[in-house]
Amino acid sequence: MASPDIKRSAGPADLVRIDAGRVNVATQAELIARVIADARSGHGGSVFTLNLDHLVKLRDDAAFREAYAAATYVTADGAPVVSIARRQGMAVDRVTGADLVVPLCQAAAESGVSIHLFGTSDTIRDAAAAELRAEIPGLVIAGSESPPRGFDPNGAEARAAADRIAASGAGICFVALGAPKQELFAHAATQRASSVVYICIGAALDFISGHSKRAPVAFQRTGTEWVWRFLQEPRRLGMRYAGSMAYYIAYLLKGSRRG
Repeated sequence: MASPDIKRSAGPADLVRIDAGRVNVATQAELIARVIADARSGHGGSVFTLNLDHLVKLRDDAAFREAYAAATYVTADGAPVVSIARRQGMAVDRVTGADLVVPLCQAAAESGVSIHLFGTSDTIRDAAAAELRAEIPGLVIAGSESPPRGFDPNGAEARAAADRIAASGAGICFVALGAPKQELFAHAATQRASSVVYICIGAALDFISGHSKRAPVAFQRTGTEWVWRFLQEPRRLGMRYAGSMAYYIAYLLKGSRRG
């Protein structure tokens, strides 16, 4: 149960609602400003980036829906979510975890906010930390760890990890566990006495470390980054992207029928 003295930002009002998903931050600049302000003032919270895969998972996962409903900030991650938002009359930018880490670390270093890295493997995380330190003078990484295999984001190990992260003095924790585990952990961690803002970033540390290659800029700018990722890992991502595309087409058809 959360302690009564936890200070968490309630977050801005929702801009977009998509079934059980939502977006309440329009731009990366706005998100960074809000996260830094919260971290400096000791207001813990969580940041999620909504994409089609999340929307599919939200249909059947009650715990995931609870975490999303409680998230402090939610951005639009992916061209389809941006497109759906614009169909609702709301212009929002695409803000992904992969795009957020470096500029947020730069803002943290400038503001005297330390960070914590949580997730992925030790090798990838250590390489990413070295790259971030080399690129961003003054960045303080207060802690860094990977959870054990079979990590339960709502279990005793998660609670102990959240306590260690809070004790490190970090104002921001980047969580790289993949969905929905990272969102569930971030949600559980904010229920404890913490002043940390948890940012769910997926594979961002893999890209920063050089372990995985991100899609070329042309794919990123045209909203087809998923095509690049599918070509790299068709077996692992095939069913996920098929489900996401089916969701998107069904949503668009439903909207057309309403019109």
